[in-house]
Amino acid sequence: MYKSQAEKREARRKAFGDFLRSRRERLTPAAVGLPAGVRRRTPGLRREEVALLAGVGTAWYTWLEQGRDVRPSAGVLAALAGALMLNPDERRHLFTLADRSFQNATALNSETVPDALIRMIDGMRTQPAYVLGRRWDILAWNAAAVHVFGDFARLEGDARNMMHLLFTSERHRNLLKDWNEVAQLSLAMFRADSALYVGDTDFERLIGLLMEKSAEFSAWWPRQDVVQQPSTVKRIQHPTEGLLEFEYLNLDVTQSPGMRFIVCTPRIVSDQR
Repeated sequence: MYKSQAEKREARRKAFGDFLRSRRERLTPAAVGLPAGVRRRTPGLRREEVALLAGVGTAWYTWLEQGRDVRPSAGVLAALAGALMLNPDERRHLFTLADRSFQNATALNSETVPDALIRMIDGMRTQPAYVLGRRWDILAWNAAAVHVFGDFARLEGDARNMMHLLFTSERHRNLLKDWNEVAQLSLAMFRADSALYVGDTDFERLIGLLMEKSAEFSAWWPRQDVVQQPSTVKRIQHPTEGLLEFEYLNLDVTQSPGMRFIVCTPRIVSDQR
């Protein structure tokens, strides 16, 4: 017999509470830097200790474990995951049980490019390739990308971000033969991506910075244009190599939600200046 939607939600809340309790009971106070105290009757941490570590109320945390009908935000779930020292698989499971997108969890944690992906892009000798984070920060790149676009290692902070580079770097603008079209398409893709992280302070800070630094970004951002990850052709007017034409392939990194792998496959190499 199939359960009703209400029964399914109740079962999910119970599973969520059971999972929280199991992770709490496996931790010791010493593991999270708390004193052991005396007369500890329950295994692992107490509820009030988890609440303290996560920055939430004890009663509210108790309701979560009891499976009551409360809806923790992505930020609260990330705080609970940190307090309970969950690994990436456990974090994803926690968000799934809470019926929240795991994409939102990654916004609160640092991004690490898988070693296998780094080795793969390093092995690409003729194809510029790089990895973008959820906010389009440039996380990894190969020697071919440095040859075509410049050394990303010389950029720091917000400057090592593809949208920042696209809209504030005169050198990067001059590289792109069709900057106007590329910039508008990229902005629409970025807006579509940023919808997953509404309220994220890092996104808001970057958008505010670009609104101040770029007249084009300031004019185009309010249009609300959106588009999903098309593969496209870009023409590069390189200072020493002449006109280069690349087919861009934009791939999701499934092990790291929000991360993108960009491969630029050469189509035309010309001496046109």
